[in-house]
Amino acid sequence: MQKKIGLISALFIGMTNQIVAQNQTIVPLWSKIPNEIKAPDYKEKEQITDGKVMSTSLVSIPTLSIFLPAVSKPNQTAILIFPGGGYQHLAIDKEGTKVAQWLNSLGIAAFVVKYRLPNDKIMKNKTIGPLQDAQEAVRYVRQNAAKYNIDATKIGIMGFSAGGHLASTLATHYDDKVYETASNISARPDFSLLIYPVITMVNEVTHKGSQNNLLGSTASQELLDYFSSEKRVTTQTPTTFLVHATDDTTVLAENSINYYLALKRNNVPAELHLYEKGGHGFGLGVKDTSKFWTRDCEEWLKSRGLL
Repeated sequence: MQKKIGLISALFIGMTNQIVAQNQTIVPLWSKIPNEIKAPDYKEKEQITDGKVMSTSLVSIPTLSIFLPAVSKPNQTAILIFPGGGYQHLAIDKEGTKVAQWLNSLGIAAFVVKYRLPNDKIMKNKTIGPLQDAQEAVRYVRQNAAKYNIDATKIGIMGFSAGGHLASTLATHYDDKVYETASNISARPDFSLLIYPVITMVNEVTHKGSQNNLLGSTASQELLDYFSSEKRVTTQTPTTFLVHATDDTTVLAENSINYYLALKRNNVPAELHLYEKGGHGFGLGVKDTSKFWTRDCEEWLKSRGLL
């Protein structure tokens, strides 16, 4: 009997994975990539386990992986997901695909952004490459809202770790002209979900790996300030939900705390969840109190009329 149950479970999981794969569509983000330097020998490297891409690095061609909820009446909310990885790689499974599947279970359309990782070999200005991709991703989703059964006023972003830095950069620089476009579609997210994010480039608090990979080791104070999101908050910054663990020694909790305080000073609605334990990189939650953050996030989304 136990063998039969195990076989049925394995078949069910296999069928579920097949359905997820069928529901996923991958589209290129650009017809012509801005700021690009052609480097034929620069090849993306994927880390694959059991047939699944767990992580990828050397990303030069950005894409959107589209996951649409398999429900008859989706809530028409969309969330773009920016995986983390210190601007060196993308944790595309833990902080991308799995998150998209969770959001689909809530009736939310999910878009995993495989953004370019900053590198002087493929970019004329590596500091703005990820932001270019982030702005264009929001514009693409908003432009195609009807196609994906999305409300164009319910498009949010979600970033993990360095992906949280990119998300907060987008939330505070959505109107900056970092590439030429004829589009008049806004790149402003309607809300942000920032999970153990890198926020600042200030030396005392920043994640040095993210700082060096994005800005280099000799960045000017002006550049450090520009990419310190807590210094760029205005009254127009989107409402934000923040999650961090107090015992995170990789990306200090002060990143989320300082961003929350900046939002508060500017009267931007915000909610901050600081968990005692959880460390860094817990994804959807694996242990200690941080494993409940998804429940808190669902309640917040409900309170904002997004679920």
